[in-house]
Amino acid sequence: MQHLDEATRTELEAAAFRHLLKHLDQHKEVQNIDLMILADFCRNCLSKWLVAAAEERGAELDYEAAREYVYGMPYGEWKEKHQAPATPEQLAALEARQQAKQERQG
Repeated sequence: MQHLDEATRTELEAAAFRHLLKHLDQHKEVQNIDLMILADFCRNCLSKWLVAAAEERGAELDYEAAREYVYGMPYGEWKEKHQAPATPEQLAALEARQQAKQERQG
């Protein structure tokens, strides 16, 4: 992608991000804890990254507004409709991932 001008690259990255959000929205059965276990990020992380990107550019973006954008609805509503309680197996897998991550970081 280095051969592309910055504006085109930014447009492609934005389109890919929007597609990721659409994909996550179409797969609400994929829980945030599953994403954290497998990929070390979740929908809340995406929201935080949006807020950080806004701050880096001198723009203001409220975390709850970012979450509503990422989730496609207010977070409380999404949680009520789509978030299942974490299973003991999920919690153990997340803890193991966090332990391994800490060990790699030294």
